[in-house]
Amino acid sequence: MPVTTPPPSPAPDIVARAPFRPLRFGNTRVQVRDGTGGVHYLQAEQALQPYPMRLTDRLQHWVQTRPQRTLWARRRRVRQSDGSVTLGDWERISYAEAWAAARAVAQALLERGLDAQRPVLILSENSLEHATLALGCLLAGVPWVPVSPAYSLLSADHAKLRHIWATVTPGLVFAQDERYARAIEAVVPPQVEVVLADGSLPQRGSTPFAALRATTATPAVDAAMAATGPDTIVKFLFTSGSTQAPKAVVNTQRMWCANQQQMTQCMPVLAEEDLVLMDWLPWNHTFGGNHNFGMVLYHGGTLYIDDGKPTPALIGETLRNLREIAPTVYFNVPSGFEAIAHALQHNDALRRNLLSRVRMFFYAGAALAQPIWDSLYASAIREVGERIVMATGLGMTETAPFALFITSPDVRAGDLGIPAPGLEVKLAPVDGKTEVRYRGPNVTPGYWRNPRDTAAAFDEEGFFRSGDAVTWIDATDVHRGLRFDGRIAEDFKLATGTFVSVGPLRARLIAAGAPYVHDAVITGLNRNEVGAMVFPTPRVRELCPLPPDASLHDVVQHPAVLAHFQRVLDALAQQATGSANRIARLILLADPPSIDRGEVTDKGSINQRAVLAHRAELVDQLYADALPPILKPRA
Repeated sequence: MPVTTPPPSPAPDIVARAPFRPLRFGNTRVQVRDGTGGVHYLQAEQALQPYPMRLTDRLQHWVQTRPQRTLWARRRRVRQSDGSVTLGDWERISYAEAWAAARAVAQALLERGLDAQRPVLILSENSLEHATLALGCLLAGVPWVPVSPAYSLLSADHAKLRHIWATVTPGLVFAQDERYARAIEAVVPPQVEVVLADGSLPQRGSTPFAALRATTATPAVDAAMAATGPDTIVKFLFTSGSTQAPKAVVNTQRMWCANQQQMTQCMPVLAEEDLVLMDWLPWNHTFGGNHNFGMVLYHGGTLYIDDGKPTPALIGETLRNLREIAPTVYFNVPSGFEAIAHALQHNDALRRNLLSRVRMFFYAGAALAQPIWDSLYASAIREVGERIVMATGLGMTETAPFALFITSPDVRAGDLGIPAPGLEVKLAPVDGKTEVRYRGPNVTPGYWRNPRDTAAAFDEEGFFRSGDAVTWIDATDVHRGLRFDGRIAEDFKLATGTFVSVGPLRARLIAAGAPYVHDAVITGLNRNEVGAMVFPTPRVRELCPLPPDASLHDVVQHPAVLAHFQRVLDALAQQATGSANRIARLILLADPPSIDRGEVTDKGSINQRAVLAHRAELVDQLYADALPPILKPRA
């Protein structure tokens, strides 16, 4: 792999003047209507064009017109003698092959009498079998439920998986291999059939996925597909469950198809040439599973499944794939682009291949730091003499997910844009911020078997309450659109797109540090890891031999105090199951919360948002390792 010392980056003025690789924006103007009580309504001037009522209609078109084109590809997994797995050459499945396999699977599902009351539960990472099963469900009109692999492979008690099971009552379970055996044993009743792509289960029988693939399709498949329509439930996608138990978001054919058409009108590049994606984003999330998976089906494109991920252990596989396969558009979360931006500075082969024909970068899941943005621009200018547009927007599982999109290449970190055609947006004042709310064909009808949360999710006019806050990019030019202004609630996402549940994490920290912790503010919005700023109680003085009149500044920096909190942090790290609940850095605050600044109420409750806003410089220092003493887990 050729590695070079990067030449000096272009000067900022050169970067700012460099042209963009041509990219057309299809939706650039918005209509604004004023309501009462400070409410505003936004709608694209462009109307939503006709779209199919079933995604299978688009798929069938591509099967007929480009049967030999590759639909999906994934590197073959080769098991070594020591049990390890290496990734080999690409295994490709054409549109014709995928269609035939999906029809066979659809027949097998119909024979088992599955439906919305007894859907298919999928315990798997992205795979060719996962994709084929999903397509079979789509043809048969049987919803599928893709579940985060972490709920099976990392969870100690499988609590979220148990909740998901109780919510959707699956009639069949698909698992990729025996790695899911422990979760299946813990959650899946013995009378429910389990299908495995590879291997077997030691404690129970299972059906090979090959047996479903070998089923002979009958006219019943065509009849089932014809019986589906815009209100047919395609899948149940679960929310992250950061503030409460995960909710099953109903995803219909109308939602998915309308959203794909909305995306096409906002991003004409998707239909201007043969679409090629290289993508790792998990299909149990709406970004990977609806936005990108659906995009390929809608446009007759090719999806290369990337077994990499934006983590130190797996980013090498992503970079390997991007040196080999050149995407036409590329999607990732900010932490992924951060790793790629760094690699582009040093790797000639990566720059040459990735930038050879990519027309657009697109990030979502969290805000992208501007230095990463600028680094990508600089590498592109160095390699091809022009910048690649970094596109973004705003959406959520409940909007299928595409909702807002930028209107020009002149965009900065945090810009969101305007509503997609056919989507109405309501800007409503909430708690001193402006919440964005949605109404349109791509918005979910609600949460499965959860009428209470469904009712609470919509306001009196039928707009879905997103919980996201926005402001105008430029109040004098509404056509530039909206800018992200945080979450109405205190929960947030890391740069990886991982949701952090603040309340439970803060409670664990306070409990572990008792009686020396009064409260804590959790940090990490758009960062790579979670941090904490701790307000100690007066009893913290008991931990060190300083005199009673010593300043709190001296107390919180005393080695004995730091040693105690180091042990607390280490203990919490050992209990953590992932980046969302692992406190990776911690500081003790000597300055008490201020009532005047709204950091604390007269009852002593901490306002997380106010503390973070007024101490933003302190948060920056925490992540820059510029404010000693900063504690970090030793394990």
